[in-house]
Amino acid sequence: MVVGVSKGFEKRLQLVGVGYRAMLQVKDLVLSLGFSHPVRMAIPEGIQVKVEDNTRIVVSGYDKSAIGQFAASVRKWRPPEPYKGKGVKYADEVLIHPLILFLSRNLE
Repeated sequence: MVVGVSKGFEKRLQLVGVGYRAMLQVKDLVLSLGFSHPVRMAIPEGIQVKVEDNTRIVVSGYDKSAIGQFAASVRKWRPPEPYKGKGVKYADEVLIHPLILFLSRNLE
């Protein structure tokens, strides 16, 4: 059985930060990411986008590469910074603080 056709693929994104929000307007995803203007992104054909709780975005569809490309283009606007973790990150992404990396390398 082909996974993409039977149940589809999905990527989950999470917005972390004060005032970071997402909303859907017709065929656009509108992001408030701390810039002086909202970021508008057109949703490509064949991809469905859902916004949950204004801070969670679910990108789903049948084409795995198109889903990954759109999720990466959303994340590119504000990638998560390692110190406070603010930005757009994948829901299952784990950020490691640089101090922990520094200490783990110097203790060996």
